[in-house]
Amino acid sequence: MSDAARADARQQDEAPGDLSVTPPVASFADLGLPAELLRTLAEHQVTVPFPVQAATLPNALAGRDVLGRGRTGSGKTLAFGLGLLARTAGRRAQPKEPLALVLVPTRELAQQVGEALTPYADALRLRLATVVGGVSVGRQAAALRDGAEIVVATPGRLHDLIERKACRLGRVRVTVLDEADQMCDMGFLPQVTEILDQVRPDGQRMLFSATLDRDVDQLVRSYLREPAVHSVDPSSSAVTAIEHHVFVVHGPDRYAVTTEIAARDGRVLLFLDTKHGVDQLTRHLRASGVPAAALHSGKSQPQRTRTLAQFKNGQVTALVATNVAARGLHVDDLDLVVNVDPATDPKDYLHRAGRTARAGRSGTVVTLVLSGQRRETSQVMADADVTPQISKVRSGEAQLTRITGARTPSGAPLDGGPAAARPKNHNTPFRGLGSTKDPQTGSGAKPSRPSRKTDEARKLAEARRAARVRRGG
Repeated sequence: MSDAARADARQQDEAPGDLSVTPPVASFADLGLPAELLRTLAEHQVTVPFPVQAATLPNALAGRDVLGRGRTGSGKTLAFGLGLLARTAGRRAQPKEPLALVLVPTRELAQQVGEALTPYADALRLRLATVVGGVSVGRQAAALRDGAEIVVATPGRLHDLIERKACRLGRVRVTVLDEADQMCDMGFLPQVTEILDQVRPDGQRMLFSATLDRDVDQLVRSYLREPAVHSVDPSSSAVTAIEHHVFVVHGPDRYAVTTEIAARDGRVLLFLDTKHGVDQLTRHLRASGVPAAALHSGKSQPQRTRTLAQFKNGQVTALVATNVAARGLHVDDLDLVVNVDPATDPKDYLHRAGRTARAGRSGTVVTLVLSGQRRETSQVMADADVTPQISKVRSGEAQLTRITGARTPSGAPLDGGPAAARPKNHNTPFRGLGSTKDPQTGSGAKPSRPSRKTDEARKLAEARRAARVRRGG
């Protein structure tokens, strides 16, 4: 176990809470859920609780504070959602005064949680509003004014609505913080604490997080009262159903390898570090005939929503994204994730990897590295408790196809214009805002200036050309 994993486990042991929790259940019917919820679960073919649901729901339904740690994709949404809905059933919200609140770090996760809970809320005749940035604040204010029992929100937009006097939290009886560690990492801690200070002090709080360190531990100690603690999946452990591969690629071959993987028969999620890199690769893939789309924070919310919908329904087969897609993105049967830019943080790696092998399925995660990146990537993998298979690969190789399904793209541009040329003899970077890599050295420095001798020769040649022009030659 890595030092980070030991520290995390030690902090969980030290975290306040009651480990003598209600025993887990074997079926949803054993929980005493409302009949409407049981019927909707059956309609959606959700019959057996996932471990996190079986462990946390008895305590959530009993009104206890809950502290849950589990990997992404483990079924946390229904783990807190069914308890929240059951405890809110039969109540009616006043205008601008919701009764239950779910806070999440990203717009995509908010929309996904809202979509997942809507059928169950509808069954109980509960109104649910999703409150996120990037879309009309007026429409969201109107939804709260009409009355919404459940609000799923990102901290920033909810803060804005509170400032506008469009939302009051004094009647919120159940509050959920999902992906609390990411909210803290993104700088939302001040807004989260401000929001928690406004909900009913005697209400129920449920906090779910991949890790329980630093700021998350502060939230636990300040706002949860003797919580029932559940750790279904240790945060530092990789999913056993995932195969992890590191492909060592030759710089000039990097575009070709990536393009062949993206052209596979099936969906693939490709991660890069920068918005610029995402847009650059997306243009290249589409010019090569690959149905690709970009997802990053520079896109408008309607664009992001449309892109995700197209990826889920298969219109887009290669989703090229920054870490904005590392959490809160659930796509059924997504079996391949590719780190075109290697993750530099073990938590980022695990969350990227968590987009595949969801709900008990299997998947593959591939990380492309240049020879100079191997040491740093190996350390990130070790800190994530991942032992990958390491291979040297080139485009067109059978091994690349065997592991990823890579194939040669059609080459027919999807947006008009010329087909993308296959890169040769240079290491064109995907990442990079600002500096331009020298194609000869591969360094990030600006191209060197001409020498004095070269500059003088150029000036002499220009003078001779001017003299010939004057002579009419």
